[in-house]
Amino acid sequence: MGNRGILHDDEKRIVVPWRLKRWITCALSFRGRKRQVFAPHRYSELFFLDEATSFAAGHRPCAECRRERYEEFRAAWIAASSNRAAKVGADDMDTVLHAERALHGGAKKVWRTHPASLPPGTFIEHGDRAHLFWSGRLWPWTFAGYEDPVSTSTAAAVTVLTPQSIVRVFESGFTPQVHRSALG
Repeated sequence: MGNRGILHDDEKRIVVPWRLKRWITCALSFRGRKRQVFAPHRYSELFFLDEATSFAAGHRPCAECRRERYEEFRAAWIAASSNRAAKVGADDMDTVLHAERALHGGAKKVWRTHPASLPPGTFIEHGDRAHLFWSGRLWPWTFAGYEDPVSTSTAAAVTVLTPQSIVRVFESGFTPQVHRSALG
């Protein structure tokens, strides 16, 4: 589940793409807390197929309800950094991620590279659809799960949906959780 702040109005309509720089991925259950989805004046719950999808959107693990996963992500972030001696916290990562994931006006920021250089867990655009790069193959994304993998040329540059710093975290050994439909 993701959080970007209060995105909805009193009629439960999404009216803005984000309110905060802190885009986090939370556990669906934590310490018995119960929430009404899109409750007035409370953050808007966003639901993702899997962790890889949330990373493609530019979220990072929550430091409270997913503390262990946050620490693993943070360690990989530091390992991927050119300044490994620096103290890195949530605000530092959020500042970088915010600059990499969204353009003014709400559009998604993307970048281009060759698919052969990408680590597993990265999302790319292929044939006007989002695809997960996993187990050396491209898995077309849907709300219900991944479809059967497709092949693609590694010669042509592709549009990458996952922010660059998160791709570097994957390159440093952090492996995102993926939906079971991509494991077969």
